[in-house]
Amino acid sequence: MIRVSVLFEFIWRSFDDNQFLIQDIQSKNSDKSINKIYSYFECRRTKGSQFNEVVFFGLQYLLKKYLTGRVVTEEKIEEARLFYQMHFKQAVFNEDGWRKLLEKHDGRLPVRIKAVPEGTVVPRGNVLFTVENTDPSFYWLTNYIETLLVQMWYPITVATISREFKKILAKHLRATSGGVAGLELKLHDFGYRGVSSQESAALGGAAHLVNFCSTDTVAGLLMTQRYYSCPMAGFSIPAAEHSTIISWGRNREKEAFEQVLDQFPSWPVSVVSDSYDIFNACRNIWGDKLKEQVMERGHDSCVMIRPDSGDPAETLLQVLKIFEECFGSSLNSVGFKVLPSYLRIIQGDGIDLTSLDQILQKLSDEGWSAENIMFGCGSALLQKLNRDTLSCAFKCSYVETDGKGMDVYKQPVTDPSKGSKRGRLSLRRNSDGLMETVEEGAGKPEEVGIRVTQGYTNCHKGVHE
Repeated sequence: MIRVSVLFEFIWRSFDDNQFLIQDIQSKNSDKSINKIYSYFECRRTKGSQFNEVVFFGLQYLLKKYLTGRVVTEEKIEEARLFYQMHFKQAVFNEDGWRKLLEKHDGRLPVRIKAVPEGTVVPRGNVLFTVENTDPSFYWLTNYIETLLVQMWYPITVATISREFKKILAKHLRATSGGVAGLELKLHDFGYRGVSSQESAALGGAAHLVNFCSTDTVAGLLMTQRYYSCPMAGFSIPAAEHSTIISWGRNREKEAFEQVLDQFPSWPVSVVSDSYDIFNACRNIWGDKLKEQVMERGHDSCVMIRPDSGDPAETLLQVLKIFEECFGSSLNSVGFKVLPSYLRIIQGDGIDLTSLDQILQKLSDEGWSAENIMFGCGSALLQKLNRDTLSCAFKCSYVETDGKGMDVYKQPVTDPSKGSKRGRLSLRRNSDGLMETVEEGAGKPEEVGIRVTQGYTNCHKGVHE
């Protein structure tokens, strides 16, 4: 008999590596005469939602890490059997089923997953991927892996929110500069330290890189390298944080700033400047004591001043006014003011979808182009969201019992919005060119817009505003 301490060691070692343990604790009670279960994932359409479309991303990672290859082994079966025996205090684990799968399929899952290409923008309420067993003996697999696959809600939601940021930035760039040059660098991912886990940072960081190529979240870059074959999906610049400034002391703030310029003479640098008085720093240090050093730098080595407190719009307007007085400004082709190319601002505090639009509108109202500002975003990009943000759901829509197919669905009388789709599903473009889901097996196979997933490997190149 295995010691409890040894069991705990097994379970902890494999808590994210044993597919039997990556599931909710729910009893599986399917009709044993069933030989096929077909389920699907969607972001349900809801009234009043601010998101009408979603960006599909993240499935390739989940498949490669958790479901591809020989995922069932004798050791994992034994670990799971012991764990569930302790948890339920009775034999509920489908040990025989897993052993048969190990013997018949060498531990590989007989499951077919079809999905839209990653990076695709899909209207809410459409099927995004489907799952079905390919061996009638293992019908129970389809919804066994539901818990893992429903976690697709996170990268999809981050990629969708990131795209909404991109749309707002594109709108204001076009209006105040006449184009979208530099758009892919306008929103920097500051979210690494604010997420719930390393895997969240990796998935969320990678999802942001579908839309932008500006990030400080190393985990997201590593994920795109390892699972999406993208050598370098995002970029950053040297940046001073508060600790590197205040460690010089209040009376030596100018020396702290100067040291950053000296250390990186040929590179763009970001310098947080609100440790004491952002307006004094901008007027008397950057705009006076260090003015010559700033002006000597070019577009490729510009200084990016970072305010990090106060009301974002009011602070930015005041900083822009100070810099205009100290360094001057010019009018672009559409008549909006632009600072010299060696000087820009990055705002990373208090940024979400609402505040971003408001800030850029206020700057525009005062005659300033969005060219002057970059933005950073942390928790509003990677953490202030949940599965209900896009109403993500995984539901069974078709079963076969004794070889006979049946469309199945849910239709709660208390909430019609939670009704599910019926039958085998197809995703196609209608005569108007819009995506739509065809239910009840009515779609033609050649029209199906979902296919065995190939992954999305072009990082930020694939989704447009």
